[in-house]
Amino acid sequence: MKVIAWMIAASLLSWLAIAAFVDSRARMATLFGMLAPLGVAAASWLMSVRAWRRNPESLTSVMIGAFVGKMVFFGVYVAAVLKGLAVAPIPFVASFAGYFIALHLGEALALKALFAQDRG
Repeated sequence: MKVIAWMIAASLLSWLAIAAFVDSRARMATLFGMLAPLGVAAASWLMSVRAWRRNPESLTSVMIGAFVGKMVFFGVYVAAVLKGLAVAPIPFVASFAGYFIALHLGEALALKALFAQDRG
């Protein structure tokens, strides 16, 4: 749960910093750019930790399944936000890409630490 708390705290603090310098339309776009990557990274972390603790050999198949689910979800999410909500596209895409990369990098580093910790 510490990893998820850090993900949430870092995301919210960085979004608040961004929101202080942009107009309301860009603020909303960057918020939507943050929400999906944050939610998916948190869910993916929980699934990965549970799989690792139950059966470490199952982690690869869980992560492959999660990857496929992420591809479908993110495709639908991006299309829905850009078309359905009509947010400002440049701030949304920049925010989405930045949070996607940063949160997945954080998740990867947390997984590396989890693996090292369990090896003793």
